[in-house]
Amino acid sequence: MTATLKTEYPRLILQAKTAADLMTANPVSISEKATLREALALLTDRGIKAAPVIDNAGRPIGVLSGTDLLIHDRECVDHLRAAPEFYNRADLCLSSGEKLGEGFEVERVDSTCVGDVMTPAVFSVAPEAPAARVIEEMVGLKVHRLFVVDETGVLVGVISALDVLRRMTQQTRREARAVK
Repeated sequence: MTATLKTEYPRLILQAKTAADLMTANPVSISEKATLREALALLTDRGIKAAPVIDNAGRPIGVLSGTDLLIHDRECVDHLRAAPEFYNRADLCLSSGEKLGEGFEVERVDSTCVGDVMTPAVFSVAPEAPAARVIEEMVGLKVHRLFVVDETGVLVGVISALDVLRRMTQQTRREARAVK
């Protein structure tokens, strides 16, 4: 039988009082009218997993995540016409009949818009919402992010689970004894 040692870990303290203290201000967002190709480039280039989708007035209307893109890709089957077994490069042309020059290739581009694929759920809080309520809502709703909107409904920030963790600090043992 082995004895297990009890390890004491310092308490974590949330160093934020409001949603405004937790949020990432002026978040990267994408228009509902952007193409999926543009959205994929945005998520990839910025190294983010999701982005709020906004309307023309800057109000959040949904969120587009990498998962939304993968689901669309899996469900969207585009069958191309069969290519002949042997063909001459000079025989290749666009659907308009225009011949392809040397070095050009034809690519079928998905023209689907972000608004057609996004998750149309908007979970939001006001900037002055208490930080504890923000965390309770994220846990209760089982979401990774909440939008922060001003009194007119315009997106001013996003709070991700990582934003919450960044605001956590370790309480020293001396501070913990003083609290008891």
